[in-house]
Amino acid sequence: MVYVALLRGINVGGKNKIDMKLLKQTFEQAGMNHVVTYINTGNIIFTYYDRSKRELAHLLEEVIHNDFELPIKVVLRSFDDIREMIHAIPETWKNDKDMKSDVMFLWDEVDDESVLGKLVIKPSIDTVKYVPGAILWSVDKENITKSGMSRIVGSKLYKQVTVRNVNTVRKIYERMQAQPTTIE
Repeated sequence: MVYVALLRGINVGGKNKIDMKLLKQTFEQAGMNHVVTYINTGNIIFTYYDRSKRELAHLLEEVIHNDFELPIKVVLRSFDDIREMIHAIPETWKNDKDMKSDVMFLWDEVDDESVLGKLVIKPSIDTVKYVPGAILWSVDKENITKSGMSRIVGSKLYKQVTVRNVNTVRKIYERMQAQPTTIE
């Protein structure tokens, strides 16, 4: 099965520094196949077939802790999970000088549509959708200071998500599509 591991809080603001080449080696030594990293913020695409998603996330958290001495949360999403998200993201959404569009990947324990009730959403400014495994959020940059998006930072929920912009998620999906889908 093709997965992406989304690591929270690495290589951000000079904290929790992890070299992507070393991280790739850690994943390979743990038995992951066809390991590819994408940008420096902890996106690791790979194939694996022997454990459940939950067991696999726990294993990866352990090997990262052992190799880098960092307690990093790993959110796993399968190819099918990411494909559903990609299909739910409007094609017009982008992350550029005019628009900020993010995917907030949810920890399993908060992955439910009711999570929207914990957010400050301004319907005239914010476009927010729940899809299984994530919250999709977009706002025009001219309204970013009025958006509820910034209010999530520092909240209890913020500690239970890892965020990627839509451009990054689209690139992750492309790389997942390039992965072999059969056991070798």
